[in-house]
Amino acid sequence: MGKNVNRGLLVVISGPSGTGKGALTKLLKQKKPHIRFSISATTRKPRDGEINGINYFFKSEKEFEKMIKDNEFVEWVRYCENYYGTPEKFISDSIENGHDVLFEIEVEGALKIKERFPGSILVFIVPPSHKELARRIKGRGTEDKNIIEKRMLRAVEELELVDEYDYLVINDKLDRACDDVIHIMEAEKLKTARNKERLEKMHLL
Repeated sequence: MGKNVNRGLLVVISGPSGTGKGALTKLLKQKKPHIRFSISATTRKPRDGEINGINYFFKSEKEFEKMIKDNEFVEWVRYCENYYGTPEKFISDSIENGHDVLFEIEVEGALKIKERFPGSILVFIVPPSHKELARRIKGRGTEDKNIIEKRMLRAVEELELVDEYDYLVINDKLDRACDDVIHIMEAEKLKTARNKERLEKMHLL
């Protein structure tokens, strides 16, 4: 992609299950309503209160596999027995038109987006302790014991990939964690690499 002074940021939030990513992105929507939030496709069943086309695009396995065949995803994974994927066109159109885009996806998907969009900003969310992580996963009450064990094992694997990320945010106090992400975005917009064209137009370079 060519450089454009008006291009938006692509921010990817991920981390182990139970770190509070959903609550964090919900608060970000309230504090920064101009940010566009990507809607992923998934084959998992909707949780209480989730709406098709708002939280996710809920698909059957047959529908999802057709989308894979048609190359409609920038990334897709099979995670805890379900498919998850990110539509590519939405990302490209949004950032090229100056809109900031934020994703809440799992770790493997985040790394694939970084490969496709090298300028993306990866933010890893963690709970304050392993004990709190276990409490949050068990406290959901939406999965059986077998799924809980899989999520805990997966969390350990994902934590080993933290060095692949640009920023680490500890989600101890939700409001503070949300402000940390906002500050990251504000700082990224001030980086010299993102502002050289602007300086040239100001005849300062």
